[in-house]
Amino acid sequence: MVLMIDQFIVGTFFVTSLIGLLLLLILRPNKMRKLPKNNRKYYKIDNDVVMASPNNRHSSPESVAGPDVIVVGAGVAGAALAHTLGTDGRRVHVIERDMTQPDRIVGELLQPGGYLKLIELGLEDCVEGIDAQPVVGYALFKNGKITKSPYPLGKFQANVAGRSFHNGRFIQRMREKAASLPNVRMEEGTVTSLFEENGIVKGIHYKTKDGQEHKSCAPLTIVCDGGFSNLRRSLCNPKVEIPSCFVGMVLENCQLPVPNHGHVVLADPSPILFYPISSTEVRCLVDVPGQKLPSVANGEMTKYLKTKVAPQVPIEFRDAFISTVGKGNIRTMTNKSMPAVPKPTPGALLLGDAFNMRHPLTGGGMTVALSDIVVLRNLIKPLHDFHDAASLNKYLESFYVLRKPVASTINTLANSVYQVFSASSDEAREMMRQASVDYLGLGGIYTSGAMALLSGLNPRPSSLIFHFLAMAVFGVGRLLLPFPSPKRLWIGAKLIWGASEILFPIIKAEGVRQMFFPATVPALYRAPPVYRH
Repeated sequence: MVLMIDQFIVGTFFVTSLIGLLLLLILRPNKMRKLPKNNRKYYKIDNDVVMASPNNRHSSPESVAGPDVIVVGAGVAGAALAHTLGTDGRRVHVIERDMTQPDRIVGELLQPGGYLKLIELGLEDCVEGIDAQPVVGYALFKNGKITKSPYPLGKFQANVAGRSFHNGRFIQRMREKAASLPNVRMEEGTVTSLFEENGIVKGIHYKTKDGQEHKSCAPLTIVCDGGFSNLRRSLCNPKVEIPSCFVGMVLENCQLPVPNHGHVVLADPSPILFYPISSTEVRCLVDVPGQKLPSVANGEMTKYLKTKVAPQVPIEFRDAFISTVGKGNIRTMTNKSMPAVPKPTPGALLLGDAFNMRHPLTGGGMTVALSDIVVLRNLIKPLHDFHDAASLNKYLESFYVLRKPVASTINTLANSVYQVFSASSDEAREMMRQASVDYLGLGGIYTSGAMALLSGLNPRPSSLIFHFLAMAVFGVGRLLLPFPSPKRLWIGAKLIWGASEILFPIIKAEGVRQMFFPATVPALYRAPPVYRH
């Protein structure tokens, strides 16, 4: 009897406990179930949307409802940025006006420093399979003499060099690589405006090719729509200058005298560039100062190229130049220069040529854009999301400081080299021009140091100042030997003054403090926003 009671008690306790456990599970408050759908945390793995805790990397409250970042433009900067953000797990919506392969006459020479940034971003394979040509230095032509200036590549792996290619092929490769990521959406459309709420950029308005108007929202919009940006005025204070124009042609089956080198002819009135863009094609860019060009339509341009430019082209490829001019496939573009003058705006950021331009003579534009992307990636990589626009905007002020030493060095070099390499009726300026060529031919630390700047391998402001002034002093010293005279002393003084007039206004426009003393700028020390659960 006692045994039966004990069994009954045990059985009753067991059943009661089971029923109580079930009731507890049913009636227990379910916080996740009660949350609105748009307040849940998500992240994406292999095309599946998976519920996640707030601790999951880069999860965000609105990641399923919309992208983390909108990228306007899919050129070099936009495509590289989209791939970089997508690789880091961000949801990216890219709007590009025209997804067909671009056909440009610039953006075809990537300096070795830019190639190193490609490697850092995991995009180095984008220069493969497009018939890109390695570039290992420059050959300068003046008064019938050739000065060879190699890049200082000895400390790098064998594959590190410059690359020259068809710009459109390179961009398409990067677009394809970005689009291959499941969390990057590429769409063709024209962005008409940014839209704001309470001073915060919330996204963009855009039109698709069929004319339909759409709106895309994201906590961060990055504008990379190039040198002709129609959005930059909302995000910076642009001061665009047009120092010259390029007249571009493609020479076919032309053998340049120095293989795998860019060729610069120091002509009158300004330089002429030749460099390979494939195994059978050579790009020619004739610089014409100012904004007014001879007319292509009425034949003035052909006459100008044949009578004014052709006699100055080295005899080794003059016939190929004249033959190409005769075929009439001549294109032009304006060369723009614009220092970066940001206007920090919550929810938005500028990048690439929309933000900062320099004369394209030295081919530094892509290096600056890729370097900026590396800086930006490293800044935002630890951030959980971008929804605190005010805190993010304050934090990203450090981006403008961190990018300055590299970007400003390349910008200053490009704009100053263009002025030095251009012809002048002033005797001192012409002396400076000749001194710059001879300085690059000295060898040793003089050539390697200057070429490390030009190649983007060592873009340090202090090195820029040293080599620019050393070149000027070299020119003066050579002028005063074997015996100084009053006239030579006067020309030497004018040479130093002329070098200062070229260099220091450019540095002033770039920002002396940020360029040379970034550690003194408070924005450098902005702390990342703290995510609150």
